[in-house]
Amino acid sequence: MQLTNQIHFRNLRADLFGGVTTAIISLPLALAFGVASGAGATAGLYGAVCVGFFAALFGGTPTLISEPTGPMTVVMTAVISSAIADNPENGLAIAFTVVMMAGIFQILFGALRLGKYVTLMPYSVISGFMSGIGVILIILQIAPLLGQVSPPGGVMGTLGALPDLLANLQPIELLLALVTIAVLFFTPNQLKRYAPPQLLALLVGTALSLTVFGDIDIRRIGEIPMGLPSLIFPTFTPGQITGMVVDAAVLGMLGCIDTLLTAVISDSLTRTEHDSNKELIGQGIGNLVSGICGGLPGAGATMGTVVNIQTGARTALSGLTRAGILLVVVLGAAQLTQTIPMAVLAGIAFKVGIDILDWSFLQRAHKVSVRGTVIMYGVLFLTVFVDLIAAVGVGVFIANILTIDRLSELQAQGVKVVSDSDDDIPLSPEEQEWLDQGMGKVLLFYLSGPMIFGVSKAIAREHAALQDSHAVIFDLSDVSHMGVTVSLAIENMIQDALDMGCQVYVVGANKKIQNRLESMGLAALLPSNHWLIDRKDALQRAVRGVQSKMPRPIEPELPPPIPSETI
Repeated sequence: MQLTNQIHFRNLRADLFGGVTTAIISLPLALAFGVASGAGATAGLYGAVCVGFFAALFGGTPTLISEPTGPMTVVMTAVISSAIADNPENGLAIAFTVVMMAGIFQILFGALRLGKYVTLMPYSVISGFMSGIGVILIILQIAPLLGQVSPPGGVMGTLGALPDLLANLQPIELLLALVTIAVLFFTPNQLKRYAPPQLLALLVGTALSLTVFGDIDIRRIGEIPMGLPSLIFPTFTPGQITGMVVDAAVLGMLGCIDTLLTAVISDSLTRTEHDSNKELIGQGIGNLVSGICGGLPGAGATMGTVVNIQTGARTALSGLTRAGILLVVVLGAAQLTQTIPMAVLAGIAFKVGIDILDWSFLQRAHKVSVRGTVIMYGVLFLTVFVDLIAAVGVGVFIANILTIDRLSELQAQGVKVVSDSDDDIPLSPEEQEWLDQGMGKVLLFYLSGPMIFGVSKAIAREHAALQDSHAVIFDLSDVSHMGVTVSLAIENMIQDALDMGCQVYVVGANKKIQNRLESMGLAALLPSNHWLIDRKDALQRAVRGVQSKMPRPIEPELPPPIPSETI
C-alpha cells in the first residue's frame, strides 16, 4: 500500500480547475454546516481544509472530495449539544476530542482491513438512516429559517418550541431563507455550468440583506478570526469517556459508510477502483487533524466528488488545490464572509437535508418489498426520534434475521433424506440400483449448497428417519460451506445413528469440512475407511453391509421320500 495517493501532473489543468470549482461549492456548505452544528462557521472552514487536504493526500480514491457533510454535521451537532450541557466550560474541546477519536477509529478500521465490510448492510437500513438524518437536518433549520436561535434539545426541543418559534418569527429573515431555497431549486441548468447554485444563493441572499434590507437588524455570521487555528488538546472527564467512545464510534462508522458509498460512485464515473482500506486511513488522518484544529468531522461528499469528476479532474491534486484555496480564505479573506445572514446559511443547510432524503427509494419501496419498507421507515423513525445507534442496530438486526430466515428456508430445500431413488437427487443409474438393493434399510442423507446455521432445524427434523435404517450415508459432495451449528447437528445425527447400531459413511466432504467434523470428535467415531470420496463406493459398502446382517430366508421343509418298497 502506497503511503500517499497517486498524484501526477499529466492532467494538471483539469485537476486545478476541479479544485477551484469544488472550493467554490464547498465554501457556502462549510459555513452552513459550521453554523448549523453550533461550533461556528470557523469550525466548518477548518473541517473542510483539514479533512479535504489529508484525505486527498493519504486516501485511496484520487477524485474523492472530502469535507463536512450533512450526516456528519447532524451527529456532531448532538455531540456538541451533549458535551456543552455536561461541561459548559470545556464542552467544545470535549466535542473536538470526539472528532479526534473518530479519526483514530477510522485509521484502525483501515489498518485492520475492514473497509470491505463497512458497507455490508441492507440498503433498506442505509436508506432509512440517511433519510432520517435528512429529516433531522431539516428540523434543526426551522429556528434559523424563522430568524431565531435554535432551542436546546435537538429535534424534540425544536418540535416542542415550534409554537413559540412561529409566534416570534422574523419575516425578513424568513424571506431571505425562502429566496435562498428558491435559488437552489430553480437555478437553470445552463447557469449551473458556470456558477454553483450554492454560491449563487449565498451571493443573492447576502446582496439582498445588504441593499434592500440594509437598514434592518439581521442576524449575520459576524467576524471570523483569521490566521492559523488554536490547537485543541484532548479533553475528557472520567465520567464522560464511555459516552465519548460511543459517539466517536458512531461518527467514525458513519464517516466510513458515507465515504465508501461516495467512492463507489466515483469508481462508476471514472471506471476505476478505489482502495477502501487506504481511503479509511486517509479519512481517519483528516478527521484526527481536523479535531486537533477545532474543525468539524468530514467524509466523502457526493456532490463535490461528482462535480470534481465532471470538470475533468482525475488525481488527488484537485482535492489538495481545493483545500489550499479554502485555507487562503481562512487565513486572509474571512472578513468577506462576516456579512452573510444566518438565514441564508440555514436555507442552504435546509436544501442539503432535502437532498439527503432518499426520494427514489421512498417512492417505490412499498412496490419492491413490504419487509424492506417496514425496516426503512422503522429505521427512519428511530433515527429521528430515538437514537442513531439504536436505529442502525435494530435495523441491521431485524434485516439480518429476516434474511437468515429466508435463506434458511431456501437452504432447507437442499436437505433430502431418501431410502430409494429420488428424482431430486442426482443419482446415476448404478447408484439408483445400489440404493434399491438396500431394500429401504440404506438411508441417503443428501445436503447441497452453503449450510448456514438456520438449516440445522431442518436437519434435526430428519432424526426420525433413522429408526428403520441399518446404514446411513451423509452425502456432502455438493456442500460448499458448513457452519459450526450445522456441523454440530450433523455430529448429533451421526452419533444417534451409531447408537442405533447403524453403519455410517461420510461422502464427498471437502478438506475444510472434513477437518471441522473430525476436530469435533468424529475422527474417533468413524474409521478412516468410512470417509469416502465416491458416493457409489459408499452405497456398495452400505448395501453389502446391510445384506450381510439381514437373515437369510428359511427354505420350506420337503416331505420325506416314499420308500421304494411301497411303490
